[in-house]
Amino acid sequence: MIRVAVLTISDSAVAGTREDRSGPAVAEKAQALGWSIVAREVLRDEKEEIAAAMSRLIDQDVADMVITTGGTGLGPRDVTPEATNAVADRDIPGFGELMRAEGRKTARFASLSRGGAAARGAGLIVNLPGSPKGAIESLVAVADLIPHAVDLLQGRTEHKIEPQKAATDKPGEASKII
Repeated sequence: MIRVAVLTISDSAVAGTREDRSGPAVAEKAQALGWSIVAREVLRDEKEEIAAAMSRLIDQDVADMVITTGGTGLGPRDVTPEATNAVADRDIPGFGELMRAEGRKTARFASLSRGGAAARGAGLIVNLPGSPKGAIESLVAVADLIPHAVDLLQGRTEHKIEPQKAATDKPGEASKII
């Protein structure tokens, strides 16, 4: 089971002037996907705070994956991608590409999101938009990739053949991964 920490990045939620709706929605969706929520935090839009929380949760082996919601826009306080880049070992550009492509189907401004993913050690960091709808749609867009990404990051690199996707060149030949 994938252990997930959900970080809501929102100055107004920390100040108590706006309810955190995206964090609970993301946690609920992650649980529905069969993952375990091991931590939930609400943080200010401060690069150092966000980076420290992500590092702590992964480095202390609290979570296999940290999901952030918020701070991925173009506003002056939107610094979640910068915080992620500060602690990441590697960028995973395909996640952001897929999230934006799916988001454009229902939201005109989805292309303005700077959401994406990165790896830190054996942990996965996924940055989602701050709106509950955008966060859930983005998570759903990449959900089927996450278990394999976590496996790979944690050294489980064996490829599994899905029966319906296995192909054979000739009858009697072993299936090949395509």
